[in-house]
Amino acid sequence: MDTSNPAVFVNGELLPMWVGRRVRAVVQVLRTEGGSFLGKSTDDHQLTIKGPIPQHLTTYVEVIGIAESNQSIRGEIFTNFGDNFDIVPYNRLCQLANGEHRSLFI
Repeated sequence: MDTSNPAVFVNGELLPMWVGRRVRAVVQVLRTEGGSFLGKSTDDHQLTIKGPIPQHLTTYVEVIGIAESNQSIRGEIFTNFGDNFDIVPYNRLCQLANGEHRSLFI
């Protein structure tokens, strides 16, 4: 596994802390708009995901890419997580990865 450029676990609230850095987020796809899609983060923030969007997206998608602003990510890697995903544990993971256990994740 390549650990030279880690992606920080984020939700909508934490995204602004990492603008310009590599992040990973799970979003619920709301609608696609050409080369981007509108999604909802696990903590209910609306995010714009840009980049080479795959043809087929499930309801929940993990996006790894660069945080471009407080509300947008330029996606590089997209992984379909299916149509049912429990957002509560993922949201807690984001909080742990950016809080007291940060050293374990970055």
